[in-house]
Amino acid sequence: MQLTFYGGCGEATGSNYVLESGGTKIMVDCGLHQGSHFANQENFDPFAYDPAAITAVFITHSHLDHIGRLPSLVKAGFKGKIYSTYATKDFAEMMLLDSEHLLAEEADREKKPPLYNNLDLANVLRLWHGLSYHQPVAVGPNNEFKVELYDAGHILGSAIAHVEAEGKTIVFSGDLGNSPAPIIKPTETVPGADYCLIESTYGDRVHEGVDERKEMLRQAIVETVHAGGTLMIPSFAMERTQDLLYNLHQLFESKEIPRVPVYIDSPLAIKITAVYKKHEDSFNKDVQNLVKSGDDILNFPGLRLTLTTEQSKEINTVTPPKIIIAGSGMSNGGRILHHEMRYLPDPNSTIVFVGYQAEGSMGRQLLEGATEVKIFGEDIPVRAKRVNIPGYSAHADQPHLLDWLGTMARPARPAHEHALKKVFVVQGEPQSSATLAEKITERYGTPAEAPKLGETVTL
Repeated sequence: MQLTFYGGCGEATGSNYVLESGGTKIMVDCGLHQGSHFANQENFDPFAYDPAAITAVFITHSHLDHIGRLPSLVKAGFKGKIYSTYATKDFAEMMLLDSEHLLAEEADREKKPPLYNNLDLANVLRLWHGLSYHQPVAVGPNNEFKVELYDAGHILGSAIAHVEAEGKTIVFSGDLGNSPAPIIKPTETVPGADYCLIESTYGDRVHEGVDERKEMLRQAIVETVHAGGTLMIPSFAMERTQDLLYNLHQLFESKEIPRVPVYIDSPLAIKITAVYKKHEDSFNKDVQNLVKSGDDILNFPGLRLTLTTEQSKEINTVTPPKIIIAGSGMSNGGRILHHEMRYLPDPNSTIVFVGYQAEGSMGRQLLEGATEVKIFGEDIPVRAKRVNIPGYSAHADQPHLLDWLGTMARPARPAHEHALKKVFVVQGEPQSSATLAEKITERYGTPAEAPKLGETVTL
């Protein structure tokens, strides 16, 4: 069995891996490379393999850095099946449709053809099949591969891919959750494997705890409201926005923060929040009990949803204090840019970061202290306060990653079970991946390395 790394190496985005056994090839994830652009230039390069030779693609979750190149893959000749959980399938359709608009705007600004269009997206959806967690599926003319999905606890519908072939097992972590998450179930452990690809977005860092992240949000809101400013949160439409709504609901109900208008200025986030109700069986037990009691966990007085451009512009006419949650999560596109353009120069306002900011993104520039940023061609001074709450990230930190791996890395009992032979550390910047690899070997004695882009290994 051969494994080739076509993405997710030396960067946290662009997840893309191909497994081959007995002449059959399957792929795990096919994501966008993201950074200074919504879609970096390498997304427009031809695939380094023949898409028509891939039998099936397994998608771990619906974030664009895991699904964003699927339309290009189909356009380039892929005709096999795409598999994911049912929730991921539902959310991916919305994510890709929204992405098409942002990519078209970016292409128009740079006078180049867009990465894909709605027809390409329709062709993707025709090939997509939903799976339940722990529903095994066989792939290949001789059933060369058997794949089973476990709950990754990252976002609603996220999965870990457990693959069996040639008597060996390999696990693809996808993105692992920062458990316990406010709404969804915790990350599942996988009982045994010979090999594992583990993400390392926060492989060199430790998040603050659940209570601490909520307190940091409360404090940022109170200070901004007292200053009469605007609190901006660049937020990913999927999971992060819903977690924030849940915590804001709690803070308002307990009167820990003053009542101010809260705007969700993201059509995608609004639509995704509505679809959450379809998948309440994926909520954790506490939240399921709240829902059953009639509590609308993602709604509260003063919450305003702005679907249209006109409604978005009207936010500017509302005198602060106010809270604006808008995409994109790394400030590399979307409506948040218009609000940042207006309020970043205001020393009474605050920008709160609640997720990973990729290298080269404007969010990363702001997080690292830039005193001026360029938005829509204009130089915008930055005088607003900056607050970073990485504990809101949907990614596991270093201790979580090591603990999750432990069920596979410790000596197998009984002896016939699979014992982890090697770990490939992916989906992280070089320092993060290298640090996690070192910690894995140090703790478990298991060889761990960060593979290079295009590298092929024989398992």
